[in-house]
Formats: sequence, C-alpha cells, structure tokens
Amino acid sequence: MKHQILSSLSLILPILHFSTSTLAQTATAPAPSGPINITQILEKAGQFTTLIRLMKVTSVGDQINTQLNNSNQGMTVFAPTDNAFSSLKSGTINSLNAQQQVALLQFHVLPNFISMTQFQTVSNPLRTQAGDASPGDFPLNVTTSGNQVNVSTGVDDATVANTIYTDGQLAVYQVDKVLQPMSIFAAAAPATAPAPAMLKSKRKSPEGLSPSSGSDDSPAGASGAERIAMHGATVLVFGVSLFALL
Repeated sequence: MKHQILSSLSLILPILHFSTSTLAQTATAPAPSGPINITQILEKAGQFTTLIRLMKVTSVGDQINTQLNNSNQGMTVFAPTDNAFSSLKSGTINSLNAQQQVALLQFHVLPNFISMTQFQTVSNPLRTQAGDASPGDFPLNVTTSGNQVNVSTGVDDATVANTIYTDGQLAVYQVDKVLQPMSIFAAAAPATAPAPAMLKSKRKSPEGLSPSSGSDDSPAGASGAERIAMHGATVLVFGVSLFALL
C-alpha cells in the first residue's frame, strides 16, 4: 500500500510542477507596446515626409506625444499628404516664420478624440490647438455627407480621405489639402485711404497793404495827419514873423 502511494506521488509531482510553471507564465503581464509616437505612425503610413519634417522642426510632434502619453483627453490629427503640400504655391511654407509654422501645424490638431461617426454631431467651429476659433482667426468647420467628411477653414476646403490610425485616444485622418487658417493665409484687407489733410485758412491782407499796415482810419493814418498839421503851422508862424519884420 505504501509503495502504491509513493508511486502515485511520483507521477503527480511532475504534473504539479508543470502546471505551476504554466500558471506562472500565464500570469506574466505582456510587454508594453510603448508610448504613442505620432511621427512613427505617419512614417509607417508613408507619403507624409513633409508633415513629419515640419513636426520635427517645430517640435509640434513632441508636444503631441507628450500630451497623448500624459493625459486621457485624447487628440485628433488631420494629416496632409506630400501631394497636398506640393499643391501649395511654391515657397509658401518657407515664407512663414517659426511662429506661423507652429500655428499652421497646431491648426491641424484637435485637443480631443473624434471618431468618424462623431463628426456628424460635432458643433462648429471646432477648437484647435492653434487657439481661438473666432471668425478671422482659426475657425475650423466640419460638414458631412453620408460617410464623407469635409473640413473648411474659410480659405480652403479639404476632404478626409481615410483613417490612418485610431485607438480610442488618438485619431489620425489623411486630408487631401493643407488646412490654411485665415489669420495666416487670408488676403490682407486693403488699407484705408488717409483722410485729406485739412488746409489751414489764411486771411489775405488787402491789396497794397502789408499785414502791419492800417486803413485810412487806422491809428497809423491819424498820426500822419497830425504830422501834416504841424508842418503847416510851422510855415504859418514863419510867414507871420517875416511880415512883421517888413
């Protein structure tokens, strides 16, 4: 009997050891997939070399990664293809200063996750990472027609071609045009013409008289008459004296 028990245990122990090892392996957590990286997502998709370069130069890509990996707010990115950038007027991007380039990329980023179906119910204008959505600044409006999503900036209109990436926190959509914010690309309003200068009125002096001259009944005229009267009186006195001597 004792021998049978020992034999049974010798068979059970290897089985228990194998089961314990299997359970330990099953309980081990899978290796993390790593933090979200927007530029890696775009690199894997292809045809976004210009967008990737701008994200690296402006550090907007790093900002997106930091926000995604340190909050649960989510984010939506509209990604123009290389062809979309090529359709811009030559030198357009290079003509922008550093601050404008940052604002241009941030205009393509929404600070919350929006699925394709949610575009049908969002309220316009959408707020972007670029800032205010007021008219003339950074307004971004979305319209839908069936499964098609159109994005309007007030300067140009783009269409969402397809979904590049979505995981419930980040959505990246391919668009066929670069979204151009009004505050950067809208034609400048014509300058208002200056008001005509008011001419100062100048009062002309009477012809033949200087500004300091007076009229016939001015004090200057009266002093002249007095001088004539005095001269006449002198002549009269001289005449009377001459007559007395005769």
